[in-house]
Amino acid sequence: MIQAYKSFWNRAFDFKGRTTRPDYWWAILASFLIAFFLVVLGSISEFFATLYVLYYFSGIIPNISISVRRIRDMGKSWQWIFITLIPIVGGIWFLIIMCRPSRRIDDVIP
Repeated sequence: MIQAYKSFWNRAFDFKGRTTRPDYWWAILASFLIAFFLVVLGSISEFFATLYVLYYFSGIIPNISISVRRIRDMGKSWQWIFITLIPIVGGIWFLIIMCRPSRRIDDVIP
């Protein structure tokens, strides 16, 4: 989990390449846990609430980047991230897409 989370931040501006399903989900889980603890601590102290806001905004680009790489790993084009703009159905569809297995390298869209 730690290695996937480090890769999440180290490859924050890398929109090319691929991210495997386990790397994606471990990084998302680690990010969620950190955000959760900051929210819980933010209810106690304003310092942690501010830290959560900073963490949230700093994670926008890495989240988009890892999602694009994960979609490319499945053989779809990066434009599939916009499916989330469709209310309710888009989010469910995106979740299903992210849970699908990886494709072989020669099957993936460049």
